Amino acid sequence: RATSSYWAARADRDFVIGETYRLVEHNERSMASHNHYFASIGNAWSNLPDELLEIYPTAEHLRKKALIAKGYRDERTIACASKAEAERVAAFIKPMDDYAVVTFREAVVRVWTAKSQKMKAMGNRDFQQSKSDVLDFIDDLLGVERGDTASSEAA
Repeated sequence: RATSSYWAARADRDFVIGETYRLVEHNERSMASHNHYFASIGNAWSNLPDELLEIYPTAEHLRKKALIAKGYRDERTIACASKAEAERVAAFIKPMDDYAVVTFREAVVRVWTAKSQKMKAMGNRDFQQSKSDVLDFIDDLLGVERGDTASSEAA
């Protein structure tokens, strides 16, 4: 079958004749896995003890703080002129993102934000690992056996 002129031009632009290119398999994320993950988090959040609801007022807070705790985060560090300035900067930054973890020590402010788990932002392999890590975090938080959150029926 003849190649369209568009794809021929695109191949000429992106590839060199005689070169070898490695292909990487790309697996789309399963919607069933995606939906199971969010349903499991919602179900776990609805079973949080009252004393944890201040820390995790919504299921989204639980998910994002779990991502941050498990290392799926972006970090920004701001060096300030003094400890007092760092405290002011931290207080200024905190309301900008309800899900961020903002801390300061001496004259340094650290801001952690959760990495996006959107399909375009996180591939299948990374999503599956982060899903497992977050659900393990929630199991530990609830004091249940690892795997209980993932295996419980979503309400």
